[in-house]
Amino acid sequence: MQFIASYLDGVFEILPNILQDERGCFFESYHQARFEANGIFANFVQDNQSFSHKGVLRGLHLQLPPHAQAKLVSVAQGSVLDVVVDLRKNSPTFGKYDTFHLDTQRHNRVFVPEGFAHGFLALEDCILTYKCTNFYHKAAESGIIWNDPTLAIDWQQPAPIVSEKDQLLPTLKQYMATHL
Repeated sequence: MQFIASYLDGVFEILPNILQDERGCFFESYHQARFEANGIFANFVQDNQSFSHKGVLRGLHLQLPPHAQAKLVSVAQGSVLDVVVDLRKNSPTFGKYDTFHLDTQRHNRVFVPEGFAHGFLALEDCILTYKCTNFYHKAAESGIIWNDPTLAIDWQQPAPIVSEKDQLLPTLKQYMATHL
């Protein structure tokens, strides 16, 4: 397993060692000791899965403290452009983002620490799975609107399909005024 650190402290792209032959492939998707050896101490308590059609954008979501969640995100089918945004108040990379192309060819995944907003664009029909370190709490839902002009994320899709709920998320500036 290879852990590639993002410039956002605590975010990692994780590449498994894939054993492949004419029958198919095998890889470890999670190994607690290897994660801990790379400074990731996560107690996963909930697994989630979503299906999205090509062109669907979900996010940018997070759970507020005390229900904050770290996530281990991967795709079980298809591919996505995965985006994480640093919303940790005292972080030197506050308001910055990083992107990752997750797919079923490389079986890569992204570890997203607490304090980050997360979203993705389905590049093809996909199943996204993610492990969470805290249980979902509706009252703790928050996020940043996907097309925030301050963030200026290049989603590589001019007109994604976005839910009405996600269209109503605050801008980064509005989020800062109410949560920081």
